[in-house]
Amino acid sequence: MTAGDLDGVHRLSLRVYPQFFERRDVYADRLALYPQGSLVLDSEGGIGGYAVGHPARLFAPPPLDTVLGRLTEGADALYVHDVALAPELRGLGLVEGGVHALLALADRDRRPAMLVSVNGTPAFWQRFGFAPVDPARLGDKLAPYGEGAIFMLRKAKV
Repeated sequence: MTAGDLDGVHRLSLRVYPQFFERRDVYADRLALYPQGSLVLDSEGGIGGYAVGHPARLFAPPPLDTVLGRLTEGADALYVHDVALAPELRGLGLVEGGVHALLALADRDRRPAMLVSVNGTPAFWQRFGFAPVDPARLGDKLAPYGEGAIFMLRKAKV
């Protein structure tokens, strides 16, 4: 991802996740703080997909629509902030590359990976080794993601 991709990334995020609004500044922040965790899939019509992840504290995903300003001190996990693919590109196996690239960052640093699964996607994430975590461990952090949100964890690969 580059700064020139941010408008396309933001447009796609609004299209794929309208119920989870995040400002363009959130994606610019993640790109500036952890560029290796900001990936895009180019398509004929512009940005066809993206994946964003960054170091964070385990069981402490940042709130939606939050500009961090700096990486979390003492980060001990990789947070998969967002993975999105344009609806017309789904089913072609295109999203796996972005997910594997983010997980390779976690593996490189021997950190677990964590995410909040929305829109009924836990089975998708389980294919990559994620497992649901007892929601009580997160308190009210899942509330903004709505009913059905599931916090998932993938153990560190050593």
